[in-house]
Formats: sequence, C-alpha cells, structure tokens
Amino acid sequence: MPDRAAILGEAARLRGLFEAAGAQPVETAILQPAEALLDLYGEDIRARAYVTSDALRGEQMLRPDFTVPVVQMHMQNGSEPARYTYSGEVFRRQEEDPARANEYIQVGYEIFERDAPDAADSEVFSMVFNILRPLGLRAATGDMGILMAAVEGLRTTDRRKAALRRHIWRPRRFRALIDRFSGRAPVPEARAALLAADDPMAGAAPLVGLRGTDEISCRIKALREDAETAPIARAEVDLLDAILAVRETSDNALERLRDIAVDMAAIRPAVTRLARRLEAMEARGIDSAKLDFEASYGRVQMEYYDGFVFGFHAENRPDLPPVATGGRYDALTRQLGAGHQSGAVGGVIRPGLVLALGGVT
Repeated sequence: MPDRAAILGEAARLRGLFEAAGAQPVETAILQPAEALLDLYGEDIRARAYVTSDALRGEQMLRPDFTVPVVQMHMQNGSEPARYTYSGEVFRRQEEDPARANEYIQVGYEIFERDAPDAADSEVFSMVFNILRPLGLRAATGDMGILMAAVEGLRTTDRRKAALRRHIWRPRRFRALIDRFSGRAPVPEARAALLAADDPMAGAAPLVGLRGTDEISCRIKALREDAETAPIARAEVDLLDAILAVRETSDNALERLRDIAVDMAAIRPAVTRLARRLEAMEARGIDSAKLDFEASYGRVQMEYYDGFVFGFHAENRPDLPPVATGGRYDALTRQLGAGHQSGAVGGVIRPGLVLALGGVT
C-alpha cells in the first residue's frame, strides 16, 4: 500500500476534481455520537465500529464513514440543490482479516437535490466513472428500490413485509424468511412447540432480562397470527426470484425487468426510474450496453441505500475491496431531517486503492 503522504496527496487531487465540479468542501468530526448512528449503519459496519464512552457525551464512535454526518449537517443547515465534497480518515475494526485496513482515507461527493434524481444519480456515477476510467475497473450497478418495491407488492401481511424489508440486506436471512412465509420451509420445531402450547408461559423459569410478561405474550400472539396467515403464492415467489436473478448488461436487464413488471405491477415505477437513469447516463456518455447491472447488488452494503447503488472493482485484484462505492439514500434524509426530507445520492473513492492500482492522471 502506498505511504500516507502519497495517499493524502491523491486525496487532495480527487477532492479538487469534485470542487471543480461545484462541490462545497466540508469537514465532519472524527469522533461522532454513537447512539443514533449505530442504528443507521448496516449490520456489518455496526459490528466493526470503534465505540467508546465519554462521561459527559455518552457513547462515542470513531467515524466509520462520512455520509451520515454530512446528511445531519445538510438537514440542519443546508439549502438545495447542494453539492459537497470531503476527505479524511474512516475507521472500521477488523476481526477476521488482518490484511484489511482498519483506518483509511475516503474522498466523497454528495448531491442533495429532490427534483431531478435521475440527473443526480447519473452525475455522481459519471464523475466517479470518468475519474477511474484509466484503471480499467469493472463498474457494477444495482437498484435497491426495485427489490423494495417487489417486497411491498407481495400479497401478504404488513408484519411479514416489514420483516422482509428489515432483512433485505441479509440475503441468507431474507431467503429463510421467504421460504418460511411461502411454506417451502417448515416452522422451526421449537417455535412450533411454543405455538401449540395452551399456555406457553406455564411453568416458565423466572424472567431474566428486560422483557416483561406482557411483551412476551404479545410476541407469542403475533407468532400465532403469523402461523395462521396464508403462505405467499408460489407465483409471487417465482417473480421475486426472477428479479434477484437479473444479472446482465443494463440494457438487457431493463428489458428483463420490464417483462417481470408485466406480472408484478408493484415494480413498474422503480423500473421506470431505472430507464430514466440509464437515459441520463447515456446523455453523459455511459454506454448502458457495457454497464453491468445486478438486481442483488448492494445487499451487503450500507443499509441506508434505498435506490441506485454502484461499485467499482479491480477484477485482477480480487483481494482488494471496491475502489469506489455509492448510492441513493433518500430515506436517510427523512430519518435525520426532523420532519423534512430531500433526495440524496453520493459516492466515495479510496485514494489508497487508486494508487495501489497504479494511479490515474
């Protein structure tokens, strides 16, 4: 890996490119309040955050990325449209792979614009695409909004849909829920025995922990109601599987998703947004016939992405993480906006990886 001075120099160069495109440079504190942020990051990042405590400020964490604090800053003080850029260290604990860095530099570009999401998506992507073009990386794209729309359109209970939405970013758990809700997998034996008991609390050991008997009874009632719910239709599960299986060039993926949308009307608006985004990218010189699209892409990244997602990968270096990643996170602005919301999309580049792959000029 290049030395720190070289990485900082490359970070300054990249940030300068974003500033030249009209982005306002911003800074965020390295030490962030932990309580709210831990709920907003994906499971992987939460598990790898450096968390400490302060007698006056409570739990604190070393900044695991810039997006959340930048959104907080914008929603408190920003006007629109707005473009921001930043650079600095992020920190992620590594417990399984000692070769992966636990501290590295990110350079980012974020757009807050509610009226032209397709143009903003294509602007962020094309900026990163053109900066990294000399490295010959594979650009992968996806759209979490299509999968979310498919889940929302299932003919099942709100409780089941909420569970599926919650686990979209955990593919194995998501698949287990689909199999159970559709009747393809049996209810676990322990749960079946619990539901069959006349009084599941009879003879129970003394309560340990924070849950009271009312909460436990409420949960058992919900499980019994779920057990009586009709399974999700096989045809709907097949359509969901067809969406998850889409992995081809963006132009072909669009046509395949349009075909699926004939039978799953819930995804039509999201597919239309994909079509508009591809048109905006074509206008910026991105050939959709050469751009990969994977319907499942982004499902193990940040949980705040709820639309367009992308990443740039060095195929000849599978040992390296993505050189750049990004996506749309409109829902995050609602969560942090205190009653207000915006449209937001951004991307980050790791300058250390850019230099490790030979650098760009």
